[in-house]
Amino acid sequence: MLNSKTFLYAATALGVGFGLTACGKHNPGSKGMPQMPPQDVGVVTINPQPVEIVTELPGRTSAYRVAEVRPQVGGIILKRLYEEGSDVKEGDQLYQIDPARYQAAYDSAEAAVARAEAAADVARLIMQRRAKLVTSSVISKQDYDDASAALKQADANVAAAKADAETARINLEYTKVMSPISGRIGRSSVTEGALVTTGQTIPLATVYQLEPIYVDVTQSSAQILRLRKQFQQGELKGVDGKEAQAKLILEDGTTYEHPGKLQFSEVAVDQGTGSVTLRAVFPNPEQALLPGMFVRALITEGVNEQGLLVPQRGVTRNVKGQPIALVVKADNTVEARVLETDRIVGDKWLVTKGIEPGDRVIVEGLQKTAPGAKVVPSEITKDGKEGA
Repeated sequence: MLNSKTFLYAATALGVGFGLTACGKHNPGSKGMPQMPPQDVGVVTINPQPVEIVTELPGRTSAYRVAEVRPQVGGIILKRLYEEGSDVKEGDQLYQIDPARYQAAYDSAEAAVARAEAAADVARLIMQRRAKLVTSSVISKQDYDDASAALKQADANVAAAKADAETARINLEYTKVMSPISGRIGRSSVTEGALVTTGQTIPLATVYQLEPIYVDVTQSSAQILRLRKQFQQGELKGVDGKEAQAKLILEDGTTYEHPGKLQFSEVAVDQGTGSVTLRAVFPNPEQALLPGMFVRALITEGVNEQGLLVPQRGVTRNVKGQPIALVVKADNTVEARVLETDRIVGDKWLVTKGIEPGDRVIVEGLQKTAPGAKVVPSEITKDGKEGA
């Protein structure tokens, strides 16, 4: 009889034999794991197309013209002749300063003119008489010269009196404080009965011209240098030779209906921020834009005529944080490309390196494939459906 140890060894050997036989029948002659069949993926063929280079910049609105109304003469305010917050026109009277003493000064100056003119008339008659007497040697040449000098002095006195009268007239006119520009006027800093003085620091009121209106935005100097380099290298071109166009995004996220244009850029870089101020001008017929509003400006700076746009859903990141795309090669194998992106245009990335015209980028089925794998690509049309 077999002892227990002999029986255990025999049973173990028999089990191993059966196991090896079963494995041999399941995968005869196999050398590795079976390969996965090619997966269906959706691709987009990247073709060059004109792309407007639009930069979004933060900014604030400012009035087209600002006029601080100050008195040119001193006195008591008798009347305020406008409604605060209303629209005024250039030349409209805003305040009336007490004109009494200026009227008296003007009347006195006019009287001085009349007095000087009368004296000049007398000197002229004397001159005419002495001119006849000097020819007949009745008077000396010195008497004639004295009369001639007296006439010139009288004429000078007339001119000076007229100048004083004109100054008095101007001061009298200045008692009527006029609006220097057309626009919307703010609150008044004085009321009737207030004493105002010439050259005071606090304005009586401020008038803002809001149509059109400025939008001042800032752009980094590094970005401006990069754009200039792209223009010099021919990568960007101007927009039909026109001034750079601009659009506004308001504080509530809505788009301002009137487009504007870029007017100028500052000549110096702000040393604190490293940015340059750009000024755009926008129509403001409804006066919906008010000075000091925060806005975002979309500035069209040029056109990349051979731009390559890759859908954002086809771009992922590797472990280094670099943007990558999976491209289907001619033999339908997948290749990973590291990209260099410029900016987002709608729902796409503007790619400067890593993609060539005609490349097929996988946008659907990314999770089902990997670099080196075989795929069955189907073109995705603009409406998101697979084509033939």
